[in-house]
Amino acid sequence: MKRAIELAKQAGAEIPVGAIIVKDGEIISYAYNRKEELKDVTAHAEILAIREASKKLARWRLDDCEMYVTLEPCPMCAWAIVNSRIKTVYFGSYDVNYGALGSSIDVRKLANSKMKVYGGIMEAECDKILNEYFKELR
Repeated sequence: MKRAIELAKQAGAEIPVGAIIVKDGEIISYAYNRKEELKDVTAHAEILAIREASKKLARWRLDDCEMYVTLEPCPMCAWAIVNSRIKTVYFGSYDVNYGALGSSIDVRKLANSKMKVYGGIMEAECDKILNEYFKELR
């Protein structure tokens, strides 16, 4: 999660979210939000990390991988995570408005997914980054 937090801090003008994908204890992909930079609504950290991992492994099934992300994934990202078959997701901050792995909705129920999810990992650090970003924005 520490690496994901470092990535979130690199997001610049973007909402500070960082994500990494781990396979066999090694980081195989990582990203931070780049929606504004790339002018791409799908350029969330999770989606970018999934794309990179899939390219690196030359397959879309990531069933032997885990994701660490600083904010609970939104519905778009959660659905991509479920469909990529990632086995476990660890996230920092809960998102009561848009969180789609249990806070607002749980997309795993739609797909009958057995994916494991653990929230609140280094939550205080993740919350601080987001709170500072939105404080400056206002």
